[in-house]
Amino acid sequence: MTIIEALTLFFLAIGIIFNTLGVIGLLRFPDLYTRMHATTKATTFGSVFTTLAVVLYSIGMFAGTSDSQFIVLGIHAAIVALALAFTNAVSSHAIARAAHRSGVKPEQAVVDRLEEAGL
Repeated sequence: MTIIEALTLFFLAIGIIFNTLGVIGLLRFPDLYTRMHATTKATTFGSVFTTLAVVLYSIGMFAGTSDSQFIVLGIHAAIVALALAFTNAVSSHAIARAAHRSGVKPEQAVVDRLEEAGL
């Protein structure tokens, strides 16, 4: 097993662990806001590591075969990781804001700054 294969498996393991933690958070937390926080943070981190594993794998395959399709695969996976990192955070913020505006309140919140500000 080469170093790139070992790193690929390591990144895949990290990705699977964090995606699993996101699922557990979705099932265990009490309200929309804490569930969304758990799933957004954990699955973003897990999915980025999974796509980084694809990038590493494509670099290893390119080094072994010199086939340019693996570089294209690695570039596409890197673009996906960047897009995922930005869109996941923005979309969860938009969903949480829409839920708050429609009247869904946090269950055990001590302070609600959005309600205080009238937003």
